[in-house]
Amino acid sequence: MAKDIRIGVIGVGMIGKSHINTYRGIPGAKLVAVADVNEEEARKVAEANEIPDVFTDFRELLEMKKLDAVDVCLHNNLHAPVTIAALEAGKHVYCEKPMAGSYVDAKRMVDTAEKTGRHLHIQLSTLYSKEHKTARRLIGEGHLGKLYYARSYGFRRRGRVYVDGYGTPAFVQKDQSAGGAMYDMGVYHLAQVLDLLGNPTPLTISGATHQEIPMYEKQKKDSGYNVEELGLGFVRLEGGITLDIEESWAMHYDGSESSKVLGALGGLKLNPLKFFSQVGDVEFSADLDLGGTDFRWHRWVKDYDAYDGSQQHWVAALQGRVPLLDTAGIALNVMLVSQGIYLSQELGREVTAAQVLKASKSTAVKL
Repeated sequence: MAKDIRIGVIGVGMIGKSHINTYRGIPGAKLVAVADVNEEEARKVAEANEIPDVFTDFRELLEMKKLDAVDVCLHNNLHAPVTIAALEAGKHVYCEKPMAGSYVDAKRMVDTAEKTGRHLHIQLSTLYSKEHKTARRLIGEGHLGKLYYARSYGFRRRGRVYVDGYGTPAFVQKDQSAGGAMYDMGVYHLAQVLDLLGNPTPLTISGATHQEIPMYEKQKKDSGYNVEELGLGFVRLEGGITLDIEESWAMHYDGSESSKVLGALGGLKLNPLKFFSQVGDVEFSADLDLGGTDFRWHRWVKDYDAYDGSQQHWVAALQGRVPLLDTAGIALNVMLVSQGIYLSQELGREVTAAQVLKASKSTAVKL
């Protein structure tokens, strides 16, 4: 029997509740504490999920001896300070995406994890989809050959947070979220593509951001909306790989495109997953049987269930069943590219990775 992993959740808002619900279905995940500044809501969530300890100060939660790991479910600019405090308290940390509000904050998180010898895992759910796991295997077995081009694509027709009808204003305020579509959705798609490419180092970044489509004036004013609805980028990666990015919260278009990865021998459209290549000097396009493949791998690949989802993988890695995926390394490069797009927009020109690192300023909330 795998050992129990004792987990404390910091933040019991919409995301925190979702994480708690997922942990309840994971064998070996034992929820022992929650912390939230809203004591009434924290106690309500704890009671509903039979969680014994409740705190309004996360620092008191971190003092618990009977705690292996914490799950940070707070707004973006709180990720770094709370994660770093937890790592320094000797806890392993699972953190919501995006990794932080700025590259320099994310790098401090990685450095602290290395210094303390604790595990740091970032919620990148796209890495566990059937499409991604199948694409990863096809690439790993060489069916695409040398990789040279990829596209990261995310689309909503009209889905800006709060002003279009869901979520809270904090998601569209830079002092809490640090970014808009790129940080909310772009993280998922960019992480997926970078992982399939082998997470190469970004060299140069050119980008632009837009907020053009009208919104309800009252909601705009009430929310303090000051982030982008559209992020665009062109990135040169090590190894001669080219990457372009289109991420929209709102766009007058039909969403018919997809992220993709291209190689000398074949190409993959990621959603829905399709394989393109040639045989006998004849081009072909193939739909893939993900259901049958997923069933077979679950039956015959050891510990394949440890990759059913981000939290499932986190618990399995802490139990020692599988090595922890380097989501922190992937998320760090996502931060570099995203912040490069913001800096390129600000300066009106292409920027190098070194220039992004030099310009990166902490957006972390001081605790």
